[in-house]
Amino acid sequence: MKDVALLGFLAALAVASVLTPPFARLARRAGAVDRVSDRGLAREATPLLGGLAILVAVLVASLLFLPLTQGTKAILGGATLVCLVGAYDDWRELPPSAKLAGQLAAALLLVLNGVTVDAVTLPFVQRVEFGELGDVLTLLGLVAIMNVVNFSDGVDGLAAGVCAISAVAFAIIAFDLGKQTAGVLAAITAGGALGFLVHNFHPASVFMGDAGSNLLGLLLGGAIVEGSLKTNALIALVVPLVVLAVPFLDTGFVVAKRIKYGRPVYRADSNHFHHRFHRIGFSQRRTVLYLYAWTVTMAALAVALRFIPYTTDGGTFRLGWSLVMGALLLAALAASVYLVLVLEILKLRRLRTWQLRGADPATSEHEIDAEVERELETGEFRALDPR
Repeated sequence: MKDVALLGFLAALAVASVLTPPFARLARRAGAVDRVSDRGLAREATPLLGGLAILVAVLVASLLFLPLTQGTKAILGGATLVCLVGAYDDWRELPPSAKLAGQLAAALLLVLNGVTVDAVTLPFVQRVEFGELGDVLTLLGLVAIMNVVNFSDGVDGLAAGVCAISAVAFAIIAFDLGKQTAGVLAAITAGGALGFLVHNFHPASVFMGDAGSNLLGLLLGGAIVEGSLKTNALIALVVPLVVLAVPFLDTGFVVAKRIKYGRPVYRADSNHFHHRFHRIGFSQRRTVLYLYAWTVTMAALAVALRFIPYTTDGGTFRLGWSLVMGALLLAALAASVYLVLVLEILKLRRLRTWQLRGADPATSEHEIDAEVERELETGEFRALDPR
């Protein structure tokens, strides 16, 4: 099945790469174009609907290489539904309630066909049975992943690259857990995302739009449920949280800001990690590469949690391997702290020191600290031109 997964990956990559330009031209003719805005980082109007190319790529590769069980049919059906809803939103802009209804309908299709979690095994707690509550939790979880991917789609190549990295990690872990079908699905998802990324990396000639972000979110969610959460592995719940840590942290940060300042959660703003990195002087390429590196670090940690034998079958920790695992955990933590603390705060402080003192050499350290604190607290950054 691993050979089949590789073939599926390559097929999806090739189809997405070939079909993305035609769908971009279709988007321009139909008027499904993302206009230049203060919130976005694009410098010119860019066609949407790239998600339709990913959808066709995934469907073609799945028909050729994926066992069409009831669960996989439901995942592909739900993916088609949410992608088409997203495509219509890219074309005519649906209200938030309609978009949420489309996400719920697509996720419900999976749940009604058995793509659901009824129990999970937790470290130190062992097996926790959800019963019928598992259907509700799965539904909410799938919608959450779709929105997490959707929220992260704000700079050239970010969502496609992060989803491709995550899907590769899920494929590796699913195969090791004996979930062959989920492994093939994850590999196909990675191929579709990478094929689209050929045209979406900065400077992007096309965006995936809501059609693509919701599609990739649902496919990843389906692969997670079928590939890890339906097993008795202790890391079943930990893996998706670690692999998707970057978009989850980004979404959590942004939603918390919106709630704190009384803004609608669904209303887009410029407080995502990529926006903040851009405001402190990072180019789009550098921003995306840093976030790719962070995602790879977390994905590698998740894979290590599965493959490094740091405990015995009886649950006893092995000293040597436990130290290796601890070092990897520290490395991942250090990378997270570096990106969130150093890039968000320390570099911002150096930039503001240069700008404020350029405008007024008498600016005190206290005034600089106050300005940095205000900007980080509110997410509103004032542009200053030193004279």
